[in-house]
Amino acid sequence: MEIITTPEFELLFSQLPVGIKKKAAKQAKLFCENPFYNSLNTEKLEPKSKQVWSFRVDKNYRIVFRFMEKNRVAFIAIGPHKWIYRLAF
Repeated sequence: MEIITTPEFELLFSQLPVGIKKKAAKQAKLFCENPFYNSLNTEKLEPKSKQVWSFRVDKNYRIVFRFMEKNRVAFIAIGPHKWIYRLAF
């Protein structure tokens, strides 16, 4: 699976603690193998018509993404769980 990242994602990622960056890289690798692997807790965000999804980096952080064409996804944002769910996409 090919992952592209938005400038916003890049900025948010650059501001994360090193430990979270490492966890995010590990989870992104797992995501590439199987976007719906059980421990990722992949879920479609509301409103569902926006086609925006998220998966778990750890207990507190999530990556928000959108499925693009075949075998391609765009990582849109990364941040704390509570903050992610307040974003408007």
